[in-house]
Amino acid sequence: MITREECAALDAVDPLAAFRKEFALPEGVIYLDGNSLGALPARTPERVRQVVEAEWGRELIRSWNEAGWFEQPYRLGRRIAPMVGADPDEVVVCDTTSVNLFKVLAAALRLRPGRRTVLGDGAAFPTDLYIAEGVTGLVEGARSVLLPSAAELADHLDEDVAVVVLSHVDYRTGELLDMPGITARVQAAGALMVWDVCHAVGALPVALGASGADFAVGCTYKYLNGGPGSPAFLYVARRHLEAGPQQPLSGWFGHARPFAFEPGYDAKEGIGRFLTSSPSLLGQAALEASLDVWERADLTAVRAKSLALTDLFIALTEGLDGIEVATPREHARRGSQVALRHADGYPVVQALIERGVIGDFRAPDLMRFGFTPLYLSHVDVWDAARQLAEVLESGEWRAERFSRRGEVT
Repeated sequence: MITREECAALDAVDPLAAFRKEFALPEGVIYLDGNSLGALPARTPERVRQVVEAEWGRELIRSWNEAGWFEQPYRLGRRIAPMVGADPDEVVVCDTTSVNLFKVLAAALRLRPGRRTVLGDGAAFPTDLYIAEGVTGLVEGARSVLLPSAAELADHLDEDVAVVVLSHVDYRTGELLDMPGITARVQAAGALMVWDVCHAVGALPVALGASGADFAVGCTYKYLNGGPGSPAFLYVARRHLEAGPQQPLSGWFGHARPFAFEPGYDAKEGIGRFLTSSPSLLGQAALEASLDVWERADLTAVRAKSLALTDLFIALTEGLDGIEVATPREHARRGSQVALRHADGYPVVQALIERGVIGDFRAPDLMRFGFTPLYLSHVDVWDAARQLAEVLESGEWRAERFSRRGEVT
């Protein structure tokens, strides 16, 4: 087994170690929940204060022009594009993941007239399933079909399938799907491919363009550290943008001439047609501050460290009492989290949180630990595994207070 001293030696030569100071992490906390809500970048409060006090407070409505508020969804989209392997004009930042998924699923269905089935993974994050159900419920004859797992996709790709929506990284287990391979199979069957990259962007290089993806949606509050409720983004391949796809939420920000105040809707050209309403400028300001950090990070180095940290955590925890590792060992099939099964996972996680090791729990038995290479060290991982071992060995998790469930787990 690797020692704590050996972990410290790895940290001493870590090319990403300097990024840790970019985040305002509480003293004494090992934060392993960046796959759910990223840590606060140290520069974010000042950037938000600037928007509140100067751009809004002093410049008032003039900031739509003078501070570039109106162009912000495009500007942020161009900054995220390299992180997801897209061209700058194929990504826009707006709305939420759920709203954006509604828009792209509806647009995709319209691009496949005569086909009425939307396929999804029944174990995917629930919002994807709920939105697919909502979209198909508005289209006569359409239906949402949920697969037992993404592995059974090939058995259900028939000539009625219009769209397939899958998560690049499974939110429960951290399993990484084969984006180019699955996209090619879906498109060979005549359907369109929509990817949810919420648990991938900022954790590993994503190659939407090279994989041939048709559409994608993603959030910015996990690995990208945009803050709670920060705006989402969507991707539309240029070949579809050139065809003028129609999305159903035809709000004024997607109008070709929003300040002409015309009664009829005329969609913008390009990615702007997927905008709907006025952006959340404070949320976008926080994201902007985080992207200032991310633009200096090498995603290849991020991925290499992510794999090293998750390898280490798996090695240190897989033999613990009652623990089963649910995350794939193979690097090509792993995102940047480790999920451990334990029959009493919820109280175990709560006992860890009381000790300052913050992960989370997903029913029925998954303890999730996210590994964010910009602010986690090898020593952090070693210490977290040691704390988990002590919680299990002592049985302290059996205390009644750890079984009381909050609204958020």
